[in-house]
Amino acid sequence: MRTILPTNAKLVPKNAKLVFKGIIYDTYQWQQKMFDDSYETFEMLRRPDTLKALAVKENKIILLEQQQPDSSDVFYDLPGGRHDVSGETELEGTKRELLEETGMTFKNWKLIDITQPFSKVELFVYVFLATDFQNQVKQSLDSGEKIKVLELSLAELKKLVGNLKARYLPKDLLEGIDSIEQLLNLPEYKRIIQE
Repeated sequence: MRTILPTNAKLVPKNAKLVFKGIIYDTYQWQQKMFDDSYETFEMLRRPDTLKALAVKENKIILLEQQQPDSSDVFYDLPGGRHDVSGETELEGTKRELLEETGMTFKNWKLIDITQPFSKVELFVYVFLATDFQNQVKQSLDSGEKIKVLELSLAELKKLVGNLKARYLPKDLLEGIDSIEQLLNLPEYKRIIQE
């Protein structure tokens, strides 16, 4: 259940028709009036949003070294996943994903970023900052997940930014951060509640 949107969100129009329902992506089309009064078919994709946890434990950032079943390549990303559980808020989903992938729980959470990576895809990436580590239990991974949990310094994490194997890291968010204190003091994202 999406509850927060950025102010510049590009959404599938209400009059669009679902023309293909996929496992992850759905395709929508609608008739759009052109400047010369003719009409053209426009198209946009929709998929579940992505949730990420930028978790800080004892001045270390939690990072995942992952491998997917369709590839032998390893990649690095923050804990997270698809927002695909009905009735779950963005924060609830992020907490669930972090617990499943790392076994960790944290006390304090704040939304620090929302991006829409592609203008023709209704998909938002939510990044929550998690602090005040509480507990760690065994991971509860899906059958398609092979994950090793890493604890990196900010400098180690920033060295990965720009690396193709770390292409899913929030590069723009991390770019201006030079210390853990700066990271911890990032302001909460101004919330625009979806109606």
